[in-house]
Amino acid sequence: MAEQLGLDLPVRTARGRDDFLVAPCNAMAVAMIENWRNWTSGKLVLSGPEGAGKTHLVHVWADATGARIVEAATLGDADVPALADGPVAVENVPLIARDDAAQTALFHLHNLTLANGHPLLLTGTGSAAHWDLGLPDLQSRMRGTLEASIAAPDDALLAALLVKLLADRQLTPPADLVPYLLRRIDRSFAAATEVIEALDAHSLARKRPVTRALAAEVLDKLGGSAR
Repeated sequence: MAEQLGLDLPVRTARGRDDFLVAPCNAMAVAMIENWRNWTSGKLVLSGPEGAGKTHLVHVWADATGARIVEAATLGDADVPALADGPVAVENVPLIARDDAAQTALFHLHNLTLANGHPLLLTGTGSAAHWDLGLPDLQSRMRGTLEASIAAPDDALLAALLVKLLADRQLTPPADLVPYLLRRIDRSFAAATEVIEALDAHSLARKRPVTRALAAEVLDKLGGSAR
């Protein structure tokens, strides 16, 4: 079989419900997203490490509810009443910990969305109790929100994630690639994403197929080492 050469193809991230990889580390979060009609006070914090699939679940929820998705960092310039006129998801809330305008806007968006009877979904890395938002009333509301957390992945989920990330880039790996990567990378969603992005870029730059040998070069550059 001819080797697959790297081609500069667009990344097509699959974000449908059937594309989400369910495992023990995220099953509770998936169940709570699907059970959004029963959220306490109509709101939910979705927390977890970088690359855990929070944005994927946000899109699943938005498809189900018709929600608008907005980055927390853009709220300072947003039309809050318009956003609050329907379900809304606010991503990466911890990033506005030093942005007074965005925090004030989120505080008003939180109150107005719920007052209008619409559900509110908020995401961030780590638990909301540690987001350290500078606006005390906003931080209090985050701490008082029902929370669904995603834990670190096990080997089965990490392997499936590596395959999905390769498929998103329209890359078909040789059979020995994913097991090799599992032995070398950190046990995290972020590490899986980083190594596949680097492997894709290296393949394109060197005009070489995605192989275990190429992965070894990439991991050496990234500082990867065997467990």
